[in-house]
Amino acid sequence: MKQAKGYFGRRKNVWTVAKNAVEKAMLYAYRDRRNKKRTFRSLWITRINAGARLHGLSYSQFMGKVKANNVELNRKVLADLAMNHPEAFKAIVNKVK
Repeated sequence: MKQAKGYFGRRKNVWTVAKNAVEKAMLYAYRDRRNKKRTFRSLWITRINAGARLHGLSYSQFMGKVKANNVELNRKVLADLAMNHPEAFKAIVNKVK
């Protein structure tokens, strides 16, 4: 019942309804902790692709050249640079071209 605090209607004060609601919520929480990782990777790829296309490369071409030139930056960092520090991202693009 403590975990159902804040739920609406019978979900917060009827034992069987609250139990079912909490169990379902726990399943969603477990599942979505994994889905969050996929979602963020997809977001990073989209941002890197947008930044790379401004400099005449596709995402796959850019990442292939990044790996070939042994640039040790992951997608999270590259996406942050593409969004918030375009000059630094441009320097990386020029280095790998």
